[in-house]
Amino acid sequence: MLICRLEKQPHVTFVRQPICSISVLPVYQVCSHQSIILSTPSEIQMLSTLNASQVCVCVFSLHSDVDSGDGNIKYILSGEGAGTIFVIDDKTGNIHATKTLDREEQAQYTLTAQAVARDTNKPLEPPSEFIVKVQDINDNPPEFLHGPYSARVPEMSNVGTSVVQVTATDADDPTYGNSARLVYSILQGQPYFSVEPQTGIIRTALPNMDREARQEYDVVIQAKDMGGHMGGLSGTTEVKITLTDVNDNPPKFPQSVYSMSVLEDNVPGEEVGRLKAKDPDLGDNGLVNYRLIDGDGLGMFELTTDSETREAVIKLKKPVDFETKRSYTLKVEGSNPHVDPQFLAWGPYKDEATIKISVEDADEPPVFVAPSYTFEVEENAPEGTLVGRVHAKDTDVANNPVRYMIPRYTDVEQFFSINSEDGMITTTRPLDRETQAWHNISVSATEIGGHHQDTKVRVNIKVKDVNDNSPEFATNNEVLMCETVVPGRVIETVSAVDKDEMAHRQHFTFSLAPEVVHNNNFSLKDNRDSTASIYVLRKGFSRLTQDVYYLPIEINDNGFPPLSSTNTLTIRVCSCDSKNTILSCNVEPYVLPAGLSTGALIAILACIVILLAIVVLFVALRRQKKEPLIVFEEEDIRENIITYDDEGGGEEDTEAFDIATLQNPDGANGFLPRKDIKPELQYPLRPGIGRPAPNSVDVDDFIKTRIAEADSDPTAPPYDSIQIYGYEGRGSLAGSLSSLESVTTESDLDYDYLQSWGPRFKKLADLYGTKDYKQTRTEYL
Repeated sequence: MLICRLEKQPHVTFVRQPICSISVLPVYQVCSHQSIILSTPSEIQMLSTLNASQVCVCVFSLHSDVDSGDGNIKYILSGEGAGTIFVIDDKTGNIHATKTLDREEQAQYTLTAQAVARDTNKPLEPPSEFIVKVQDINDNPPEFLHGPYSARVPEMSNVGTSVVQVTATDADDPTYGNSARLVYSILQGQPYFSVEPQTGIIRTALPNMDREARQEYDVVIQAKDMGGHMGGLSGTTEVKITLTDVNDNPPKFPQSVYSMSVLEDNVPGEEVGRLKAKDPDLGDNGLVNYRLIDGDGLGMFELTTDSETREAVIKLKKPVDFETKRSYTLKVEGSNPHVDPQFLAWGPYKDEATIKISVEDADEPPVFVAPSYTFEVEENAPEGTLVGRVHAKDTDVANNPVRYMIPRYTDVEQFFSINSEDGMITTTRPLDRETQAWHNISVSATEIGGHHQDTKVRVNIKVKDVNDNSPEFATNNEVLMCETVVPGRVIETVSAVDKDEMAHRQHFTFSLAPEVVHNNNFSLKDNRDSTASIYVLRKGFSRLTQDVYYLPIEINDNGFPPLSSTNTLTIRVCSCDSKNTILSCNVEPYVLPAGLSTGALIAILACIVILLAIVVLFVALRRQKKEPLIVFEEEDIRENIITYDDEGGGEEDTEAFDIATLQNPDGANGFLPRKDIKPELQYPLRPGIGRPAPNSVDVDDFIKTRIAEADSDPTAPPYDSIQIYGYEGRGSLAGSLSSLESVTTESDLDYDYLQSWGPRFKKLADLYGTKDYKQTRTEYL
């Protein structure tokens, strides 16, 4: 059997504990600091001490019944912490703690001890198990794991209203002593708040705490262990408490009376002024609604609320007039739309203010007495006739005089003028109603002095009608009448029009002109409805005898003064068939062959003229083609000279120049016959010009002679057909083919290469490539 004992050490506190039998599992309670409490049999005492390193060393002594003290028994220790935290002396059985024990890390350890033979390690006894419990001491202060705290409570809350609960924890053993028994207290925040010592609930401690006076509070709460007794450990936390708003304040206008002003020329809708009721509450609790409740300006002004600034805005509703009324009074009410029933007794939640608005005088333009004017004036009235008068006045206190004028753009042709001082409108020339019945002009009135403001008024002038236009036929169409018309037949009904204004009772009367009253052909009947009927008096009208009749008719109106005019009615006699259908009203068909009209005759004549013109032109062309302009022999191959102004077409070029003049010596004796245009006068050659012999023609002399004749002959241009051949043309690959200006060296006269230039140069190749140059040149000349 193992017996546990503890050797006495100095500075040990002995504590008597209940005796426990060694046969049961012994329990050792080992402290971690200066006090050691050990439960052992009564004969075993407890000892605790601290070494220099502040490590609590607890020495236990285990002894076996079989141990005779000769050192043959060895003690061994196993279990939790064996060899690290707890070590045993294998000879004496003393157990030592090697470091400080912390209950919060591990509250107990289970160990097993056994005695074995030292030489054989055979167990001498069964192993004994025991538990070492670490006894708690107050070594952990309280902690607020969820701090710091923030809380909200409505303002004006009752005393004792719960705000928030704070909770602290203590790591010490709550089942042992008072190490973990906490007590709460308030260190900061009095006298506004209090805390319950056992629960940590924070409550309001003062009544009527006003958010508008103070909104936030910083409260410090302490938690202390050991039941709050001296020597206990403590911890603190901060709590930020905010008072929330309630509608406990009615709106209040800073002033009871407000003064504002408005110019009389301000237009409706312009802002006059602003005011705002103060309400220290927040959000919906601080909203203020405004309305006008009284005053003599309710009809002249209106009130709106600015959505951003929450101000009451006074605006002009109708124009004001300084000369009519110079001041207005309004009463404005501001009230809270949201009222807390809990604080109804603190009301009323509204306030009133008075607004005095003064109207300020402005320099206004003159005002016409009437919004518009309408006048009448007779047409043809002489210049200077009075049309009417407009009047405007200055409504300002100064009452400045007014000057009138007609803007030219409203009376472009300047039919009217106005007296600038009294506003009398007169005509500048006679007016014609038939040209323009209404004249719409404007008159401008400008005050003299001030800011020269002006205003305009519309003036409508009606031109009254005067009977100054004679009546006339409504239409001027000819009357067509058949040759076979029977006497008494109505051939036309005439009506009249008048450019003058047609009155309701105005009518026209018709009669034949005095010179035709007794004619035997036609008569007139007035139908008394502003129309008249034309009757035929006889029969036997013939177009061959007379195809047109003119009937003058006199038309009278009943205007004042009455006017009349004579209008001529044209009656044309026509041929008709048996059904009185008009066939023709012209006299030509009687002198033309039957079946032909004037149009057909004209077409036939035109065709004949065209045919004759074609025949004449054809004959002229044939004659011109057979007779050339200048007589020459057909067989002479040198008759054509090609123009070299351009590339030309070789022998295909048919436009040639007549060189017969160069070949006919006889032509030097006189003018050659021309077939194109013959001059009217022929001038003889000047004396002194000789004729070369037929067989000794010198071309150079011949040309000079012709030039001299052309210079002295006024009929030569444009009949002179002499051409200048000095220009050889440009761009030709062959160069110059003329021998007139060619050099006489043999190398320059070799034209054999023309054979390779194609069919266009075949004729030239035959002329120049195979014959002697001198012979060719002579023949060519």
